[in-house]
Amino acid sequence: MFRSRRTPTGGGVFLEMDRAKAEARARGLEVVDLSIGASDLPPPPEALQALREAIDDPSTYGYCLKSGTLPFLEAATDWYFRRYGVELDPRREALSLIGSQEGLAHLLMAVADPGEVLLMCEVAYPSYFGAAKVAGLEVYLMPLGEHLLPDLGAVPEEVARRAKAVLLNYPNNPTAALASEAFFAEALEFCARHNLLLIHDNPYLDQALKPTPSPLALPGGRERVVELFSFSKSYHLAGFRLGFALGQPEAMASLEALKAPIDFNPYLGIQRMGMAALAIPQARLQADAEVWATRRQAMVAALAQEGWSVPFPQAGMYLWARLPPGLPLDDLQFAKELVAQTGVALSPGRAFGPGGVGYVRFALVQPEPVLRQAAQKIGAFIRTATRD
Repeated sequence: MFRSRRTPTGGGVFLEMDRAKAEARARGLEVVDLSIGASDLPPPPEALQALREAIDDPSTYGYCLKSGTLPFLEAATDWYFRRYGVELDPRREALSLIGSQEGLAHLLMAVADPGEVLLMCEVAYPSYFGAAKVAGLEVYLMPLGEHLLPDLGAVPEEVARRAKAVLLNYPNNPTAALASEAFFAEALEFCARHNLLLIHDNPYLDQALKPTPSPLALPGGRERVVELFSFSKSYHLAGFRLGFALGQPEAMASLEALKAPIDFNPYLGIQRMGMAALAIPQARLQADAEVWATRRQAMVAALAQEGWSVPFPQAGMYLWARLPPGLPLDDLQFAKELVAQTGVALSPGRAFGPGGVGYVRFALVQPEPVLRQAAQKIGAFIRTATRD
């Protein structure tokens, strides 16, 4: 008889919030969903047009083997050269992904054996925890210190000796923190000292007003970095599931070997869509970054008017906030009762790991007037909950 061997991946908090949102809608509330980081900005018209044209091209309908991805990988490495000034080999240092979330899960399985250690932050994107479990890895959680960065030097020597990789993500989800070039240089030195792979998940690079560093482009980066890029945030194409990995050739070869019996790469039309997106001038992406910056400023100001002081981040589509003092609710209770009473949905911080308990994440995926109205509803809810 078949016996399930499913590994729990910690999605229970999001399932609870999904039920809470559904119940609120069933009672007739209009739900303002600030709990999911799905961009509400429009995709580039050029990208969508490339996909439309591909649909009418029968040559795109078949299986896509590695050689069929070469034009896309050349576009990706050309984009990286324009961005960071480093010329990569599209055949050995690049690989197409069916979204960077898929890429990370398979990468961990490809480069590490069950029982080895993955170093990651105590607050992180939820799928990181699930991907590590599926790969059978032991996770060592690094506390966040100054500027919401991990102190790699505080990792115990015996843990570092057993580790295989360090997983980082800056600009960060959920905290919206940035990492400097100096921090990445220190991370590379730490990885070189302990012979570790540095995995950098980098989907939010175009949501910063100033250029953000890439560890792959730093001295020694090509020897021990794999960097994951996505079309979901920069180009608002989340549902099309397209991304690419760049970096260390042996790790890329291992990832390619693992993916080979699993998928035939993204549909060629979606790859052409991605190529059109990568050709978009940086000034266009900067305009989107300004939208996120304006929304961050508007929401922080609106919450401050309601008495909730929230840190103002320099990048990203999120706010990361500790619950107001005196609130008799934990982060999950707060999020569930908030949506039940007001229709405003936020993400409980515990969904992002043990370091997130007592926090909530705002996804700023609504226009400014909607965000301000949501802040007013949140403020009224907090005042009532605090009095009770």
